[in-house]
Amino acid sequence: MAARKVLTGARVVLPTGTVADGRVIVDEHGRIAGHAQENDAAVDLSGHWVVPGFVDMHNHGGGGASFTSGTEEDVLRGVRTHREHGTTTLVASTVTGELDFLAERAGFLADLAEQGEIAGIHFEGPFISPCRKGAHSEDLLRDPDPADVRKLIDAARGQARMLTLAPELPGGIDSVRLLAEHGVLAAVGHTDGTYEQTLAAIDAGATVATHLYNAMPGLGHRAPGPIAALLEDERVTVELIDDGTHLHPAAFQLAFHHAGAGRVALITDAMDAAGFGDGRYMLGPLEVEVKASVARLVDGGSIAGSTLTLDRAFKRAATVDRLPVEDVVRAISANPAKLLGVYDRVGSLEPGKDADLVVLDENFDLRGVMRKGEWVVAPGAPQLG
Repeated sequence: MAARKVLTGARVVLPTGTVADGRVIVDEHGRIAGHAQENDAAVDLSGHWVVPGFVDMHNHGGGGASFTSGTEEDVLRGVRTHREHGTTTLVASTVTGELDFLAERAGFLADLAEQGEIAGIHFEGPFISPCRKGAHSEDLLRDPDPADVRKLIDAARGQARMLTLAPELPGGIDSVRLLAEHGVLAAVGHTDGTYEQTLAAIDAGATVATHLYNAMPGLGHRAPGPIAALLEDERVTVELIDDGTHLHPAAFQLAFHHAGAGRVALITDAMDAAGFGDGRYMLGPLEVEVKASVARLVDGGSIAGSTLTLDRAFKRAATVDRLPVEDVVRAISANPAKLLGVYDRVGSLEPGKDADLVVLDENFDLRGVMRKGEWVVAPGAPQLG
């Protein structure tokens, strides 16, 4: 059991707003409590922010480890790396591979989800457009046959949370309907579809835009394409990668302010190098070189995921993009938690929920991480680079 504790003196971001000189009470079960007890240990966090733990619904790895190909030890190292940067809830994303391999991988990752190490599985590929393949192997792409989609869902044993596909491909709309019927998020991404085709996918049940702008046609004044359809529809939450590489600040601002804070999910789309460093890596079967923290395919130079961690995304959103802290919290914690169906446990600081939280200093640098009432990074510990 976790030791009871009271975090005091911080600016605490709650669903109802920010409380100056607030406090968070953590009970012995690692949950947020409503009332303190006389013997609770006090932790003074004056001059800091306390925000909910981050929820990353699109993440391929970190700490030198890949969620698509790593061993259990590798995957857990990647999960720990992101936890140390504030991501207390993480969905493991795969990249395009042979269907049988992805089904086998789904079973492996489902074990870790059932153990509570990850919050489920996101399949990115192979059902994507060869015209917008990005860092996916074109030789392994295939049309989204609903039978193949169902194979991956079944292999995940109830742990499939999201699948990204190009709805304009043969079988795309039927696959969106299948995903919606099984409670799996249908995400439009790596698509060369039109505005009208994207609207058809939304009407069929698609509710997420996979890393909006990236790997899809640009916004046109006569052919608005998928970006306009995804931005304008209230049923869709748009993923944004706020690392300064994937999006120009003006594009980020346009999407955030048009969709509103309630329809944005900040993600990392991280690959192995996140929290690890520059060098050569493999993303599925493709070789990636990371220079100055930017990941690109060795062959062709396409951006190949990111090396972002969500603490850096939070700081950039609050400082460079100058978003209200409450809006950043919605986009980085509450919104993805709601999409994933785990908002009853995480995503906000409320009594009864898991004591998953992040401590930030006045400059929005990470100073502490708690998961289920236990410190992953204790305030006052040496800080991560």
